[in-house]
Amino acid sequence: MGAKNCPESPRQKMINMMYIVLTALLALNVAAEVLEAFRVVDSSLLQTLRAVDMQNAQIYSSFEQAYTENPTKVKEWKQKADEVKQKSGEMIAYVSNMKDELVVYSGSRPLEEGIEKNSEKYYHVTRDGKILEIAKVDDLNGPSEFMITQKRADELKQRVVDYRNFLIELLGEDNEELKQTILSELNTEDPEGNLKSGNEKKSWESEHFEDKPLIAVMTLLSKIQIDVKNSESNVAKYLYSQIDAGSFKFNRLGARVIANSNIVLMGDKYQAEVFLAAEDTTQQPEIIINGRNAEVVDGKATYVGSTDKPGMFKWSGLIKYKTPGGIIKSYPFEQEYQVSQPSVTMSATKMNVFYKGLENPFEISGGAIPSENLSLEMTNGTYEKRGDSYIIKPKDIDEQGKRTRVSVYANINGERRLIGTSDWRVKQVPDPVAQINSQSGGDIRKEVLTIQQGVQAVLIDFDFEFKYAVTQFTLETPAGGYTNRYPTKGNRFSNEQLEALKRVNPGSWIYIADIKAVGDDGTTRDLDPISFKIK
Repeated sequence: MGAKNCPESPRQKMINMMYIVLTALLALNVAAEVLEAFRVVDSSLLQTLRAVDMQNAQIYSSFEQAYTENPTKVKEWKQKADEVKQKSGEMIAYVSNMKDELVVYSGSRPLEEGIEKNSEKYYHVTRDGKILEIAKVDDLNGPSEFMITQKRADELKQRVVDYRNFLIELLGEDNEELKQTILSELNTEDPEGNLKSGNEKKSWESEHFEDKPLIAVMTLLSKIQIDVKNSESNVAKYLYSQIDAGSFKFNRLGARVIANSNIVLMGDKYQAEVFLAAEDTTQQPEIIINGRNAEVVDGKATYVGSTDKPGMFKWSGLIKYKTPGGIIKSYPFEQEYQVSQPSVTMSATKMNVFYKGLENPFEISGGAIPSENLSLEMTNGTYEKRGDSYIIKPKDIDEQGKRTRVSVYANINGERRLIGTSDWRVKQVPDPVAQINSQSGGDIRKEVLTIQQGVQAVLIDFDFEFKYAVTQFTLETPAGGYTNRYPTKGNRFSNEQLEALKRVNPGSWIYIADIKAVGDDGTTRDLDPISFKIK
């Protein structure tokens, strides 16, 4: 079992966070409320310690049971587990003895016989069951002298390092995630200082035990015990998971079915392997599929289902296996698969036709077939894939759609198959409409007309990002019974045209003719003339 299967419990994470917060509060003031909070956390840690210890006991009991049934398979892993159990027990006992010595060093005395506990006082139960009444839970000198001056913190750190190294070496080159978890739980690196805030760098020993009240140091020692127990639990679970699954008592056997796909097309083959997970290679299981015995090779049977018509199909079976004790155990299974007719959907996402000279977005869908297994080909143009869609670039105009065909292929079971085709029309981008002040003719006020800059070419109801620019036009204005013509290049009114517009009387008509525009594709279009009545 990997480290990802052995994370800290929410309760453990909460306790760790409470300890950090309470330690920070100590820097402000050793208030009675803070001391009481530490006592609550320490009590919770001890409860967690007992819970994890019970969990570990169950794992070791499983090792014993597995070893009894199959010593050959279990021996290697049980020996490692026993070593972990021994080293962990020694580490827990060492920290417990340190806690006992610490409370005595700080002036605690055994509770006198016949005297009941006082709810307002603090007590500590030693490893041999003695109850000590803690004299000063806020004692700062005793813990510092005991842990720092007498170098007991140095000794503790070395013990933690040795235990951590033992677990890492035991794992060898396996399970890097679990190693990182252990390194994190049993971390003894010196904390980083912060010169900007005036905090000098301290050692791991000073950071945790120097100038800390007795109850805080006791809580930290309990936390170290929890970290040891958690690491022991993670490693023991991992070792247990490495035992060959042939031992039925592990409850990790089961029927397994691996199909080439649960969705197949009509005419293709639905095929699935049926086997007993973690089976013992010394004997073959008996596999029954749909009431019939199947051929078993290397512990596996192969089922081939019918795909001659669409629909949902179910099939089931039973795997029988003889345990080392001679008992026949059965492992049922049930599966289903869907047979679909080949289908494909093609759509041009902007218009229902292709336009020459443009990048036409195009999408395909194969129903139950994954998009990554689809590809296309086309005539009269090129294409390229962008993300999950395609860009179609037609070559020639094909108004009738007789020369432009898109074909979709699917990779099915390693074979490339044509699943659909469609014909598409290819059109030229439509001509734009000439406009002035967003109008293509009609009434217009003279003061509005004379402030316009020129003539625009606008595509109406066209979804593509495509633009035209007017390159020339001629203004025609009435003069007596004649018409004056004022040609210009570009899309802006010339000075001569602007002066002519100022001379036009209300009720007169003006005309814009000889309009040419160039599109983004480089083609030049002749636009219809437009006319306006001056108001």
